[in-house]
Parts: sequence; C-alpha cells; structure tokens
Amino acid sequence: MFENKIIERLDKMLDSAMNGTFVESDYDETRLSRLESKWKEFLGSSVLSNKNLEAERHRLEQFISDISHQTKTPMTNIKMYTELLCEEIAQLKDSSPDREKAAYERISKYADEIKRQDQRLEFLIASLTKLSRLESGTLEVVAKTSLLTELTDSAIAAVRPKADIKKISISVTGCDKDMTASFDMKWTLEALVNVLDNAVKYSPPGGKIEIDITSTEMYVAIHVCDEGAGISEEDAAKIFGRFYRSNEVQQEEGVGIGLYLAREILSKEDGYIKVVTNEQRSGGEFILYLRK
Repeated sequence: MFENKIIERLDKMLDSAMNGTFVESDYDETRLSRLESKWKEFLGSSVLSNKNLEAERHRLEQFISDISHQTKTPMTNIKMYTELLCEEIAQLKDSSPDREKAAYERISKYADEIKRQDQRLEFLIASLTKLSRLESGTLEVVAKTSLLTELTDSAIAAVRPKADIKKISISVTGCDKDMTASFDMKWTLEALVNVLDNAVKYSPPGGKIEIDITSTEMYVAIHVCDEGAGISEEDAAKIFGRFYRSNEVQQEEGVGIGLYLAREILSKEDGYIKVVTNEQRSGGEFILYLRK
C-alpha cells in the first residue's frame, strides 16, 4: 500500500514535469521518501534545463533575425550597384568618346559604392560575431591589472586616421603614466575604440575630443567628451540597446552595435558605461568605469 502511494506520487511528479507544470514548492520534502526527494531534485533540474534551452533558442532566433535585417540593406545595395555597373559596361561598346568619359565616371562611382557597402557588410558580420561570442559565453573577458596609458594610446591610434580626415584633435588629461585599473586590454580597447569612433563620427570638422581620466574609491573613470550634438534624455534610455540608432543619426554610417558591445564588455569585467545627456552639458560625453 505504502509503495503504491510512492509510485503514484512519483508518477504525478513525472506527469507534471512532462506537462511543464512541475513546481518544486508543491512537494513537501519532509513528507517524501528518500527516493521521492531524489526524483524531485532530478525533475527540478530538468525543468531548469528546459527553461535554459528555451531561452537559448529564443536568443538564437533573435540573433538570426538581427542578421537577416541588418544585412538586407548592404546586400540590396551591392546587387543594385553591380547591375548598374554591368549596364554601363554593356553600353560602352557603342559609345562616343564623350559618352565613354561620362560612363567611366559613373562606373567609378558605382565601384566605390560597392566597396563601401562591402566594407559595411564586413564590419557588420565581424560585430555580430563578436556579439554572439560574448553573449554565448564562448569568449571570455579576463580582467587584470593593466596600464591606462597603453589603453588610451592604442585607442587614439585606432581612430586617428578618421580624426585626421576631419581635422579633429584628441587630447588626454588626468592620466599618470603609472595609473592602472583592472580590465581586459583587448576587449576594453574594443569598447573604448567604439566610443571614440562615435565621438569622431558625430563631431564637427575641426572640432576636438577630450579624454579625461578621473578616479573614485572603486573605479577609474574614462570621460570621452566631444563637440557633437550630444544625447537627449529620450535617447539616453535606449542608446545602449542592440542596433538602436536615433532619428538624428540615421544618415550617418553605422549599424548601432558599438555602444551595446561596449556595455557588454565592461559589464563582464565588473565595470560599466554611462552617458551624460545634452540637458546636462553641451556636446556628447560617455564615461567608462573600470575597476581599480
């Protein structure tokens, strides 16, 4: 009789687990046999595992959707300009010298646009790959004591070519040569470059970007300040979202993933990033906090 009750309870627990309605709190361990307790523990872990699998499936579906959406525009543009290029080449066969010159100019323009879209697509795929590896945990961010000067110097060097084209100066203040913090050099450099790249992109020609290093009890703060339009209160709540781009910058190059990556990287090394809105200051300012 007692064994029948145990089997009946185990059968009920298994049915609820299969139906997705199993809840550990429904079973009082003080009234269960040793076997029932083990059964409850096993089913509890199985339910958790199923939830994790469902979350991973949803993440994968979202990632695939993001890839499809974000690659659609550059792929469409590459196809369109390639077709235009082919048409121009075909028409050159029976063209006069004057028309040939104009056609060659158009061909050059189309080729440049194809190259630009190809670079955009390459950048997008590389960013999505980094994002996927960070979110899935297959890529580990390992923080260790490192020099801040090495970080800032490398980041400035990475964006210098773009800054020089717009004649934008970049300066660093508040950083002693021996100042250190705890961070992963490779990935924190990626985060800082993303922020600096935005500063260059949205700064007016001939402007300046200031990197100011300050220190608190627990963190070293890297302030990146530019002379751009700044960030509104409305955008501040959304700007670190994946693929978010405000209406004001839709015409600028970019895919809206740099700040999201920066936030993910810093959070994995016990740091964080914040934005100062244009209601608080003129121009843009982002602050990266690294653990001491």
